[in-house]
Amino acid sequence: METIKIEVNGLGGLENAAKRIIEATQDDQIFIFEGEMGAGKTTLIKALAKELGVTKVVTSPTFSIVNEYDANGKVIYHFDFYRIKNLQEAYDIGYEEYFYSGNICFIEWPEKIAPLLPLHFVKIEISAQNENDRILSISKI
Repeated sequence: METIKIEVNGLGGLENAAKRIIEATQDDQIFIFEGEMGAGKTTLIKALAKELGVTKVVTSPTFSIVNEYDANGKVIYHFDFYRIKNLQEAYDIGYEEYFYSGNICFIEWPEKIAPLLPLHFVKIEISAQNENDRILSISKI
């Protein structure tokens, strides 16, 4: 897969962007999200989760590190590693059981646990153009 670029104009463009991402990455389970604080990582994950069938409210797992959601009988794990101080904390939550479970994992702040990431994943970079518009760059690693 070559890098896909998607322009998102305001919150209204998120649904279409989520559909395009899911169509392009149907067989993938590990997704990392990169972008500045406030770029919209959690907001994009909410749109992706909704598109995958999550009906529960999706929130950032900033303090719990991981949230689990049901998506029509499939499991989605949403990680936020922003607050971890070292790799041991990721070991302590049993990251490998999540990452290698075969379930979808959405990972915010992956740079905090870079040595622990699987060899293959989908990288989604979010670049804020202004207060409302974003450019998403999606690539498979």
